[in-house]
Amino acid sequence: MLSVKMLKPYYVKEEGKHIRVVLAYQYFSLLMDDEVYHFVPLEAREIRINRDTQQIQNKNDVFVFQKGKKYNRITLSDLMKVKDFQEHLSTILGPYMIVSQTDEKTDNIDHVIMELEKSNLLRLIDRALDEKNPDSFHLYTTKLNEM
Repeated sequence: MLSVKMLKPYYVKEEGKHIRVVLAYQYFSLLMDDEVYHFVPLEAREIRINRDTQQIQNKNDVFVFQKGKKYNRITLSDLMKVKDFQEHLSTILGPYMIVSQTDEKTDNIDHVIMELEKSNLLRLIDRALDEKNPDSFHLYTTKLNEM
């Protein structure tokens, strides 16, 4: 069974549309077959993420882990299959990811439009009452109740 014992980045660097999570020996270790293996930067030493697509760019890179004289090589794609690893990585990347604000803006615009329509219907109801027009009053109150 493979699980993450510790995953802390040595540093995280933002480079335009990419984020680099650089790993170092003391900050990354795995629990494999009830033994702790520590990351050693012999091959890959970073995880590159595209900010726009939020996808890992270097899935085929190999990370090396060591316990005493034993070495274990694991690809980043295999590490991504470990739930612990995904959770740690998402916690690390959270502050650096670009959140799509278009959905939030659309929701705000829809809310404002709905409020404007309601206030307009209330004015029309007031006018129908002032003019003593029961047909208009019933029409506008029905529309207001449907909202």
